[in-house]
Amino acid sequence: MAIWQKPISVELLHSLHVGTAPERLGLEFLEVGEDFIRGRVPVDQRTRQPVGILHGGVSVLLAETLGSCGAAYSCPEGHRAVGLDINANHLRSVSEGWVTGTARPVHIGRTTQVWQIDMVNDAGQPTCVSRITMAVLAPR
Repeated sequence: MAIWQKPISVELLHSLHVGTAPERLGLEFLEVGEDFIRGRVPVDQRTRQPVGILHGGVSVLLAETLGSCGAAYSCPEGHRAVGLDINANHLRSVSEGWVTGTARPVHIGRTTQVWQIDMVNDAGQPTCVSRITMAVLAPR
């Protein structure tokens, strides 16, 4: 059973991010499943740090974007989700290709949500794991 409380699609997510940091860094939404969102970022001149590997902040940007979208679309109509905390463990560096992240809920509650975002390189090897905690705000 799908967790989404509002209409959601890859096309909608792309349209919402026009002109934002995720778009400028090349983030692409790939898939919306029954309980996950998948997207990826390129490892290129926009996203590398000076030593030639993916900047850790770009991994966090991918995680926060996917987790925030997941929370926003799985909370009730009229409610909104805002970030409270995010952490990331960088497991393996990446110097080329893509990093793909998959966000899945750990907890969807009335006032908070926790999402885990697992990121892998093109070979499917883990590069980063992140968790984001979101507050769910009721309409005023």
